[in-house]
Amino acid sequence: MKAIKKNGKATCKVVALKEMNQGRGMKNLLGIILFFGMGLPVYAGADQLESYISSFDYEARIEMKMNSKELIRLLKEGKAQLIDIRFPEEYAAWQVGPSRNISLNELPSRLGEIDKNKVVVTACPHKDRAIIAMVYLRSKGIQAKYLTDGLIGLAENLRGDDAGDFMYALKMLEK
Repeated sequence: MKAIKKNGKATCKVVALKEMNQGRGMKNLLGIILFFGMGLPVYAGADQLESYISSFDYEARIEMKMNSKELIRLLKEGKAQLIDIRFPEEYAAWQVGPSRNISLNELPSRLGEIDKNKVVVTACPHKDRAIIAMVYLRSKGIQAKYLTDGLIGLAENLRGDDAGDFMYALKMLEK
């Protein structure tokens, strides 16, 4: 990671995600989140982020997570919005429907596309970027969670008959 200056304000550029994917794990992820959070007041009110972090406890730790089976249930009920925070070219290569692609670096400028009346679930293939997005959205007062098993886990739960049942339920919501 390295800090950079932009318009005279400190911000951060995450360059350690590759290291995290090479097995350095949760310690690096926590470092990324904390470092990202330190730069977050550039975009979000410092009070909102500080309030979220100050009130963080075991209940909040559980509440910020969602697994694929729970997400599928909430999507079928029309109670969740899935935000795929990968880059557009990643999304174009493969996607899990229904999802809205808002890449992590576009999130601040595209907040208006998020349905604040639903549980917002951020996702990427594993969960590193999804956690960063979830923290950012929560600092903005949006009820957000991250997908614990990532898009890969979601794809595993949407195979065969499960995929057909899921898509049928979504079509019924549209009517």
